[in-house]
Amino acid sequence: MIDADRLLEAAAQHSRYFQNQLRARNWLAPALGPVLERPLERNDLQAFLAREPLTEANLGTQLRRLRAWVYGHAMARDLGGLAPLHEVTEAMSLLAEVAIETALSVIRNDLTARHGTPRNAAGMEQALIVIGMGKLGGRELNVSSDIDLIFVFPEDGDTDGSRPVSNFEFFTRLGRSLIGTIAEVTGEGFVFRVDMRLRPNGDSGPLVANFEMLEQYFIRQGREWERYAWIKARPLTGTRHDELDAIARPFVFRKYLDFGAINAMRALHAQIRREVARREMADNIKLGPGGIREIEFIAQAFQLIRGGRDADLREKPTLRVLDLLARRGLLPDDTVTELTAAYDFLRRLEHRIQYLDDAQTHLLPAAAEDRLRVAQAMGYDTTDAMMAALDAHRAIVSSHFAGVFSDPAAGEHALDETWTASAGDEDARQSLEQLGFRDAAAMAERLHNFREGPRYRAMTDETRERLDALMPRVLALCGARPNPDETLSRMIDLLEAICRRAAYLALLQQYPVTLTRVVELVSSASWGARYLTQHPLLLDELLAAHKLEPAVEAQRFRSELTQALDALGDDTERQMDVMREAHHARVFRLLGHDLAGALSVETLSDRLSELADIVLGETLRQCWNKMPKRHRDEPRFAVIAYGKLGGKELGYASDLDIVFLHDDPDPDAQLLYARLTQRISTWLSSRTSAGLLFETDLRLRPNGDAGLLVSSFEAFTQYQRESAWIWEHQALTRARFCAGDAALGKRFEQFRRELLSQPRDTAKLRDEVLAMREKMRVQHANKGEGFELKHDEGGLIDVEFMVQYLVLAHTHRWPVLADNAGNIALLGRAADCGLLPAALATAAADAYRTLRHEQHALRLNEQKSRVFDDHLDPERDVVRQAWKHVFDNG
Repeated sequence: MIDADRLLEAAAQHSRYFQNQLRARNWLAPALGPVLERPLERNDLQAFLAREPLTEANLGTQLRRLRAWVYGHAMARDLGGLAPLHEVTEAMSLLAEVAIETALSVIRNDLTARHGTPRNAAGMEQALIVIGMGKLGGRELNVSSDIDLIFVFPEDGDTDGSRPVSNFEFFTRLGRSLIGTIAEVTGEGFVFRVDMRLRPNGDSGPLVANFEMLEQYFIRQGREWERYAWIKARPLTGTRHDELDAIARPFVFRKYLDFGAINAMRALHAQIRREVARREMADNIKLGPGGIREIEFIAQAFQLIRGGRDADLREKPTLRVLDLLARRGLLPDDTVTELTAAYDFLRRLEHRIQYLDDAQTHLLPAAAEDRLRVAQAMGYDTTDAMMAALDAHRAIVSSHFAGVFSDPAAGEHALDETWTASAGDEDARQSLEQLGFRDAAAMAERLHNFREGPRYRAMTDETRERLDALMPRVLALCGARPNPDETLSRMIDLLEAICRRAAYLALLQQYPVTLTRVVELVSSASWGARYLTQHPLLLDELLAAHKLEPAVEAQRFRSELTQALDALGDDTERQMDVMREAHHARVFRLLGHDLAGALSVETLSDRLSELADIVLGETLRQCWNKMPKRHRDEPRFAVIAYGKLGGKELGYASDLDIVFLHDDPDPDAQLLYARLTQRISTWLSSRTSAGLLFETDLRLRPNGDAGLLVSSFEAFTQYQRESAWIWEHQALTRARFCAGDAALGKRFEQFRRELLSQPRDTAKLRDEVLAMREKMRVQHANKGEGFELKHDEGGLIDVEFMVQYLVLAHTHRWPVLADNAGNIALLGRAADCGLLPAALATAAADAYRTLRHEQHALRLNEQKSRVFDDHLDPERDVVRQAWKHVFDNG
């Protein structure tokens, strides 16, 4: 039990306003006592107002008394250490909501009695939507806050009473009465000061707007600062909020990443800073340096930039947004921890300043006595101790704010003239040569051609300024790479591809760390450079420092992909784009970890294969849900992976070898699943505006190109037992269920193991496997110098054929060989079974690993899998020895 009297007395010591309230309202202390042990809820406020019937005559008085009660409750619990910041801001936001809803209900009833109900042309009733902006929209009201409101209604029309007026006139009168009821200062005080300046056209605009007017305003006149304001817009009354959101969302949140917004917010902040300086408001804890507004700006900058693509970032409360930024990897955890602590400190200090006299102020009091009172309310013994804590928080906020909003392109760069020089300029050539470029003249010519080319000339002035500020920094970074000429050429290719989108240039301009990572990536891997050029949306991936949490990442990707696609409903085209964008982002994220040396080739292949499995599963689900005549909720259908996907050895650009099976007795099942298969194949392999997902190869199905696209499980098993070639059984050693009906997948695996376990004539098997290998050697005969890692003798294919032969020849005696465990693991198991000497099996596995690593490195730079020296001869020799042992002793 708390001591209510002591709590109220302690609060009064820190607030002249509360002292006056307790003296003027002798009912207040008894009304507060019973509820001080807990936070107030909506029904508490409604019960307070329900003590007597509300009319226009007594409405204002009762709302003002409600305000005194809620304010006193929040202050007493806050100063008594019982209420965290969220409780105080929630209580004040709840007060505003209940006051608006109650006042609107009473006033509307009286207006309706005089004029009737507002209706549109079709006779549908219309309601006023009161939109809470700013801190009310974010449920973050401070204790002496005004409230920013906007009034809108859906459609024009007239009321249906005996004295009809237009809907516009009705809602204008309703809005004016609402403002007066809440904001007018009477003998009981006021409820909230009301600010309507955020409405379209501000003070010069009409008090209310219909949906059409609002939409046209956004399209024709909406300004950048209004986008910032509308982030927190929250409808408090009325209906048809989804339609309102559909109007406001495209204005606030751009479809693509909007890094250009940061310039507008920087300009807005600079304007605020100038105003603060002009009014000598350095002690303003909201608008001054390191104040509350700077924390809000950091959060909202990321919201404007990314909210169009990441719906979760449309959250309104500042602290929730900061938490999301940490979880997304967009801000470091330490940064968010420091900003959160500063926000909590500054908002609690703001409240204690306002408790003094219930004044809407954010200035530290000038009087020393009042400063000490505020310091003690914050838990400090002296003013100096509080000021030291305040200065520390503000310094941290300013530092983080500068990190987000400083203009890295401001000022001149030493290489500006190198970029702007004309072709053949000797100084430019020498400058590039000093930077480390090998063919400085050719690079100077390439820069000149870019600068004089049609894409550069077609840019807007703003975009051209961004590129001009960016290019000297690009030159410096490229010159520091081991292969500067190739790096600069790839960077120019990328910049030519993205220069029409000013937002991408803004990203590279605003975030030097991203530019550095881009240059490092294009320098390290030409495949990555081309992938980024094809999908520039992936630039955003380089901004966040993504953690490598495989299990968590895969599960999160699956969940987020499902949610994103389901949210798009029947918009198949957009769903296909979203899936491609999501897949590209994950592949690119893996590439970053790969180039950083955080992934082995084996682990990378596992992750890429896992990613493909998720995409296949979600593609199947989406395609099935769109089938017009599906006869069951879940299809009895499975996707079987073969080849690299089956063996979990997928590479960045690998196609998918897949086979489709069904096990459905329905008479129309074959036709239905054939259509499903076509849809899946189209979904995967169509090139949309977002690019390509996967190339698919369906030729491993029974009877190859001549066979059905999808087979019944019975037909598939019959074919494998009676008609399949040995090479098809070889392929089956690397096959696995990867998506669809798990029960059917289990049956497939049981059959696969059963088939692989059949006794075979090893001599005949050896002859057939060797014949197939020879046929492949002829087809892929080495047509150049050097060692071709995949197809040449002693290469990767030899290891694969050895393992496949061992599985087919010996699984009937050694069932452990039936597992689709990968070539390296199976070599070890073969040694355990006595089929290979242990040392030779280990050496062959190591050789196979080395060859894969070498192949991967070459493919990253889009080079053929061919080496021209003898550094891989030891690995080739080991593979030859293992080959000889397997096929001479098999």
